[in-house]
Amino acid sequence: MQKHMATGLLGLVIGCWGAPAWSQDAPSLQIVWPPEGASLPLGGGKAQTVGVVVQSNFKLMPAGQCGSDTRCGHLHMKIDPDGDKCNQPGKPYNSMNSDFGGDLIKADFGACQSPKGEHVIGVLLADDRHQPVLVGGKPVTALVRVTTR
Repeated sequence: MQKHMATGLLGLVIGCWGAPAWSQDAPSLQIVWPPEGASLPLGGGKAQTVGVVVQSNFKLMPAGQCGSDTRCGHLHMKIDPDGDKCNQPGKPYNSMNSDFGGDLIKADFGACQSPKGEHVIGVLLADDRHQPVLVGGKPVTALVRVTTR
C-alpha cells in the first residue's frame, strides 16, 4: 500500500512541476573511424578522400539549421592540424560537414603536399555560427594518427 502511495505521490509531483532537471553532459567528440594507427588506402581521383566517422553527444546538422538548439553544431576537420599544408586552397581547414551535417566527414588528402604517409586527422566541434564549442575554455576536438598509402 505504501509503495503505491509513494509512486502516486511521485507521479503527482512530476505531473505538477515537471521532471527534475538533470545536468547535461559536457559536449564530447570522438573519432570512431579510422582507428588510431590505421593504414588507409587513399580514394581514387584528385581528392584522394578517406571517410572519417565521428560520435558526439551534439546533434550534427548543416550550419544555420540548429535554430535555438544550443547542443547542435557541425564539424571542421583539418589534416595535420599543427600546420596548413593540407588545407583546402584559401581555407583554414581541410573539410567540414557544415553543408550536410551528420557524423561522416571526408578527409581530402589530395589537398596535402604529400598525400601518402603519416598524418594526423583533427576534428573540431563547431556551433551553428562556426565558432568552436568550448569546455573549460578549450575547444572540443578529437585526433587520430593514420598512415595513408
